[in-house]
Amino acid sequence: MPQTLFILAIAVYLLAMNLLAFVLMASDKKKAKSGAWRVPEKVLFLSAILGGSIGAIVGMQVFRHKTKHWYFKYGMPAILILQMIIAICVWYYIYNR
Repeated sequence: MPQTLFILAIAVYLLAMNLLAFVLMASDKKKAKSGAWRVPEKVLFLSAILGGSIGAIVGMQVFRHKTKHWYFKYGMPAILILQMIIAICVWYYIYNR
């Protein structure tokens, strides 16, 4: 039971972080069009690093935002790949001890 609860908590956290990253991309795109205060790029990257990389990548594509900046174009997928490697290593460590 505690393991199931832990997995559920991780899933809820990742869902929330991906939704946040997606919304931040949408917000920054809207502000970019209107010339308003922008979401700092470090906040966009931090949301991805903290688990929202899929939401950030989807937001980039849906809103066509930051897709020409090389550090976003290659950085966000690199973060996702690194997160996947870490997740696989953690999973392997937990289930193959």
